[in-house]
Amino acid sequence: MMAAWIIQRAVRNGGWVDVFWTFGTGAACVAAAMWPEPAANGMRQLLVAGLSAVWALRLGGYVAYRVATSSEDTRYAGLRDEWGAKFQANMFWLVIVQAPATAILALSVFAAGHGGAAELGLRDALGAIVLLIAIAGEGLADEQMRRFKRQGLHGAIMDKGLWGWSRHPNYFFEWFGWLAYPVIAFDPAEPWSWATWIAPVVMFTILRFGTGVPALEKTMLQSRGELFRDYQKRVGAFFPFPPNDKPS
Repeated sequence: MMAAWIIQRAVRNGGWVDVFWTFGTGAACVAAAMWPEPAANGMRQLLVAGLSAVWALRLGGYVAYRVATSSEDTRYAGLRDEWGAKFQANMFWLVIVQAPATAILALSVFAAGHGGAAELGLRDALGAIVLLIAIAGEGLADEQMRRFKRQGLHGAIMDKGLWGWSRHPNYFFEWFGWLAYPVIAFDPAEPWSWATWIAPVVMFTILRFGTGVPALEKTMLQSRGELFRDYQKRVGAFFPFPPNDKPS
């Protein structure tokens, strides 16, 4: 994350922080899953490591392409305007704190890779399905937004498809994917398995109340005004619900 801060400072694009974090977190989670443990199930370690790698490659590749081919993400652009001359100093702490956050997430992956039943079974398959659904849902939300932006409807609000069910379906599916690890290995009778819930709880907190929804919606309110306020009234912030097309 120190390298992420240096790079974003050099190129003046805070979006590169997300690229470094995603690939770095993926690498840390793969290492945690494969950490040598005599009693561990080798096949489950490979499964959990594979899920972490697939997540990182999909999201990291998407974010890297977006950052390399677009202007700075509105969240960081908004912070750049808000913080002014203090931007880089504040950005340093915003970036560095993501390193211990990754370590905390890796605990869930470690617990999943080293826990569970003696043999691979239904829960392992369900965990893999949960992550695949999350990747597919997040990919669909990203593609729908990409197509909307290509229309060049400046000032308009994307409220179709998944974006009519949730104001941030990409964030929802990002969180949903971390549920794969408690699905695989959580057992109330096993104290260590409770650690599998750390990642979903941490990611929900960050996305819903930290650097995800609040930061993005602040910039959207500044740029879209009443249109976005009306969208907030019609569509929930995070968890998907059936569309309500009635104007407020």
